[in-house]
Amino acid sequence: MKISKRGEYALRALIDLGIASEMGWPMLQISELASKEKLPIKFLEQIFTQLKTAGHIVSRRGKFGGYSLGRPMSRIKFGDVIRLIDGPLAPICCVSHTSYARCSCPDEIHCGLRMLMFDVRNAISTILDRYTLADIVEITLRKYRRDKVTPPFLNRSIAFNSVLPQQKEGLRSKRRAAARKRFLGSPRSQTHNGRAKGAAQ
Repeated sequence: MKISKRGEYALRALIDLGIASEMGWPMLQISELASKEKLPIKFLEQIFTQLKTAGHIVSRRGKFGGYSLGRPMSRIKFGDVIRLIDGPLAPICCVSHTSYARCSCPDEIHCGLRMLMFDVRNAISTILDRYTLADIVEITLRKYRRDKVTPPFLNRSIAFNSVLPQQKEGLRSKRRAAARKRFLGSPRSQTHNGRAKGAAQ
């Protein structure tokens, strides 16, 4: 299995959206994401069309529109995203769960290569289906804190007052302030799960 550039950019964009959400900015404009990842906007739009169709992200039109996550980060698994963008995780078609096809081997049941590729597929899918976007965002933010690096979107400022009711914007501002305080203060003692806690070490 090899992740394509399209798959890589899809995963990175989802991580960016997750980090921005944790920083109190649940919606980002595609130009911001394209600028951060140094990608052509049209290329990112094509990727986002696939992610939107699968329900991973949602969009809103207009001057203050953009993209946000379409479901909780804990429900976005990396294995699912890679399968969506790049197809099966299996290195050869005869061991794929989602896209099985018989190969040219005359004795598939006793094929040593197939047995090996089963183990390879299982190892890859076990890891990619175990980690969620929530895990990776937590790992990334912990590394930013550890290295005393300001994460992207922490100091972002876009005037939403003209399109959102004042009460809602006030609540969003409080959430953004809380996100900044949480990041700049002591690291969170709780992680999304034990896997995320150990992965950053």
